[in-house]
Amino acid sequence: MAASLQVDFCATNVIIQEQSLGLHYNTGYGDLPEAEMLDYLTDPLPLTPRDGFLPRPVGPGLGVDIDEEAVRRGSVPWTLLDPTWRYPDGRIAEW
Repeated sequence: MAASLQVDFCATNVIIQEQSLGLHYNTGYGDLPEAEMLDYLTDPLPLTPRDGFLPRPVGPGLGVDIDEEAVRRGSVPWTLLDPTWRYPDGRIAEW
């Protein structure tokens, strides 16, 4: 997300940046634990929406610090529950 925002703020033709903060698929499913993208930052403030917008990240690198221990805790083997999304004619479908 931080990397996408950095590109967005440099490219004048970007009008929207999608993100998954607070969406249903972050509540954990299958063998995945519940997790939000901010759970992996030492300080979530740089990627916290303000008045419906995400601020331009500042600071070294991407403007965020990764909580490596949180990444280790969240690193679990998982299996996609429905790995074969296909149309009736057999073509692979986007989810």
